Amino acid sequence: QVQLVESGGGVVQAGGSLRLSCTASRIVFKRTAMAWYRQTPGKQREFVALITSDGNTNYAQSVKGRFTISRENAENTAYLQMNSLEPEDTGIYYCNAQLGPHPAWGQGTQVTVSS
Repeated sequence: QVQLVESGGGVVQAGGSLRLSCTASRIVFKRTAMAWYRQTPGKQREFVALITSDGNTNYAQSVKGRFTISRENAENTAYLQMNSLEPEDTGIYYCNAQLGPHPAWGQGTQVTVSS
């Protein structure tokens, strides 16, 4: 069974930075597109960023220019560097492996941005 383990969440002041990590097991990581989603209070889970196996990236408009998704295939790990954080970024961040009809999800990591 695929396992995705996130880490790196925490509490930070507005304007600060955090880096989230997602380590995968039991998948061919280098061939798998990886994504980050988040669930903010009162909203449904929403897309944040994606990186393909070729390293191409895509971002939600709300985070473009502030967040950077990357991957290290040798470590089976995807990252989300989050800069210039805003209180509206507060939520649970989930790692996602794009595995066709059966995507995999991590357990989530909490990010709290105080004003």
